[in-house]
Amino acid sequence: MENSNIREELINSKRVVVKVGTSTLTYDSGEMNFARIEKLVRVMSDLKNQGRDMVLVSSGAIGVGVGKLKLECKPKTIREKQAVAAVGQCELMHIYGKFFQEYGHTVGQILLTRDVVENETGKVNVINTFEALLEMGIIPVVNENDSVAVDEIESGIHRVFGDNDSLSAIVAKLVKADLLIILSDIDGFYDCDPRANENSNLIPVIKEITPDVEKCAGGIGTSRGTGGMVTKLTAAKIATAAGINMVIANGDNPKVIYDIIEGKTIGSLFIGRD
Repeated sequence: MENSNIREELINSKRVVVKVGTSTLTYDSGEMNFARIEKLVRVMSDLKNQGRDMVLVSSGAIGVGVGKLKLECKPKTIREKQAVAAVGQCELMHIYGKFFQEYGHTVGQILLTRDVVENETGKVNVINTFEALLEMGIIPVVNENDSVAVDEIESGIHRVFGDNDSLSAIVAKLVKADLLIILSDIDGFYDCDPRANENSNLIPVIKEITPDVEKCAGGIGTSRGTGGMVTKLTAAKIATAAGINMVIANGDNPKVIYDIIEGKTIGSLFIGRD
């Protein structure tokens, strides 16, 4: 695919899924970064006003819960994580609802577990819900249902998504998105971990996920989030296989979303397969 065609595809993206991680939503202290959340909401609201369908996949329920409850660290036991996630999810939606309302938009919460989208009837119902929300001009805010899903890890059923990078790609596939943007705490996809190797190089465009590309993925991430480059590469495989372009970019300044949609060379672009 020629660069001009890629740029045109990005510019013409009608339906966009944006995924933000805990590291984008919070400070190193674990407290909420309201300035950054407000910028994110403003950008997404503006793009919605342009006539695009916007979907937000948000991590952070446990991280926000930790901050809300003034805990010194993330809980260790599954039952405590579930409880903290329940508190955090409520707080997170309150924050999103308030900020989006200031820009004239309504949000709707969708909590997912893997068994729902793997069941054909459940999958159809989820798709119908997404489509109804988008038709009504509502911005869906999606998260894994952490307050109930983690018990399935303990029981060995493994019906959770495991990370919200994969969840965002599955959501993009469900809603037939044109573009998936994953905002991370790193500038893009590197040939090796830039925090461990100063000679690492960012790969701006990945046309195909080859074994060599897979070797580049390492456990890059922060202590506040769970998604490293391995999970983002998994998300890229899901998205590109469905014909969806995906970009990994630094979420420090959410205005980077504008640059991506304008077709500028930002972060790392995984090109969707035809």
